[in-house]
Amino acid sequence: QYKFRDLTIEELKNVSETYPNFTFSMNTYTFKDGSQKDLLNFSGTVPVKYGNSYNIPIRLWILDSHPFAPPICFLKPTANMGIAVGKHVDARGRIYLPYLQNWSHPKSTLIGLIKEMIAKFEEELPLYSLSSSDAARQSELLSYIAKITEGETDLKSRSKTGGRDEGCFNKITVVGAGDLGIACVLAVAAKDVADKVVLLDLSEGAAKGGTMDLEIFAVPNVEISKDFSASADSKVVVLTVNSLGNAQTYLEVIQSNVDLFRGIVPAVSHYSQNAVLLVASHPVEIMTFVSWKLSSFPKSRVIGVGANLDSERFQYMLTNLLKAEVLAKDAWVIGEQGEDKVPSWTSCNAVANQTEAMAARNSRDKVANRAMEILKGKGQRSWSVGLSVADLADSILKDKRKVHSVSTLAKGCCNINSEVFLSLPCILGTSGVIEMVRLEEDPLVQEKLQSSAGSIHDLQQQLKL
Repeated sequence: QYKFRDLTIEELKNVSETYPNFTFSMNTYTFKDGSQKDLLNFSGTVPVKYGNSYNIPIRLWILDSHPFAPPICFLKPTANMGIAVGKHVDARGRIYLPYLQNWSHPKSTLIGLIKEMIAKFEEELPLYSLSSSDAARQSELLSYIAKITEGETDLKSRSKTGGRDEGCFNKITVVGAGDLGIACVLAVAAKDVADKVVLLDLSEGAAKGGTMDLEIFAVPNVEISKDFSASADSKVVVLTVNSLGNAQTYLEVIQSNVDLFRGIVPAVSHYSQNAVLLVASHPVEIMTFVSWKLSSFPKSRVIGVGANLDSERFQYMLTNLLKAEVLAKDAWVIGEQGEDKVPSWTSCNAVANQTEAMAARNSRDKVANRAMEILKGKGQRSWSVGLSVADLADSILKDKRKVHSVSTLAKGCCNINSEVFLSLPCILGTSGVIEMVRLEEDPLVQEKLQSSAGSIHDLQQQLKL
C-alpha cells in the first residue's frame, strides 16, 4: 500500500503526459537483503543527443514512501547494447545521480529526475552498441541485468560464464593493478596458494609498470585482463583498488572509493557468486562494509584484511623477541586499523587466587605494551600486505580452519549495535568466516571497540551508497 497514494498518482500522471511512450505496471521487486515488495514501476526510452540522437531505455521503480523517497533507477539495455560504466552508471545498469542523492519533496519530482538523467547521459552516454562477438560474450551479464531490473535476483545461482564446472580448481582474482595488487599476485604465486591468478587491470591505456613486467617475465598461472568476465568462477576475489581522484577531505576520499566500488563489486560478484570477497582497499573497515552492501553476499563471505598482518607480527614479537610463547598463542590485535587498534586475548590461564590473577594480568599487559610499541614502528608496505592477503587466501582455499584477526561484521559483539566491520579473531574456511572466536572480557578493550564502532558508523552514515 502506497502511503501517499494521491501524490504518487499525480506524479505518474505528469510523467505519462510528458513521456507518452512509458508503460506502467505493478511487479515484485527483490531488494539486496532478499526482501520483496510489490512496487509500481514504469519503463520506456528517454531522448538523448550525443552527436546523433539516441533513445536510452530506462526503468524506474517507485517506492511505497514516494514522493518522500527517491525511485530506484536502472538502464534497461537490449541484447545488442553494452553498459558504459561511469560516474552515473554501475556494471549492473543501476543509475546514480546527484538528483537522487539530494532527493527532497516537494522540490524533487520524477519529471525533474528524468530531465537530469537526460542531461547527464548527454555528457556521458551510458550505453554503446556491441559487436556480435561482444554481444555473445556479455549475454550472461545482460541476462543478469535484466533480472535485476525486473527485481528477480537469484543470488544463490552459480555463474556458468566460464563454460565449465571448475570443480576443485582454485582460482583467485585480484582487482587492481597498482603496487598492492601486483604484490598480492606475486605473494599468492610465491606461496602456491591457487591454481590460477587473474589480475584485473582497470586502469586506462596500455599496460604499464609492474603489469607490463608481469607479462614480460611470464609469471606462471597468472593472467592479466581488463574484462570482468575473466574473473568468472573465482573462489576468492581480492579488492585492492583505491581512487586517485582530487578529493580534499577524508570523507571525499572515502566517497570517491565508494563510487569506484559501485562499478566493480556488482560485476565481480555476478561472475563469481560463490566467492569470498577479501577487501584490502582503504579504509578497510568501511570498504568492507561497502563491499558487503554492494555484493549482497552473506556477511561470512565478505572479509577485510583488517589486523591480520599486525596480529601475526604481534605474535611473532611475543614469541621471538620477548620470549612469551605461552601468551603469543592467545594474543591478537583487534579493532580498527591504524592508531586505534588494541591488543586482546582469547583465553587466560587459570590461577589459584585473585592476587595471582592480578599479577599475571599486569605481567601480561607489560609484555603486550612493549610488543605494541615495537609494532608502531612497522609500516604496512605493499609487499607485506600482499603476504598477509596470501596467508588469508591460503586459509580460505585450503579450508584450514585457522584463526585470523580479520574485519568482520561486529554487530552483536561487545555491545555494538550498528552495522560496522572491525577486526576480530575468526576461524576461516572455504565459506569465509566460520565462527568468531570469543574474546576475554576486558572493559577497556570493549570501550575502545565501541568507540571505533561509533566513529566508523558516523562516517558510513555520511556516505552515499
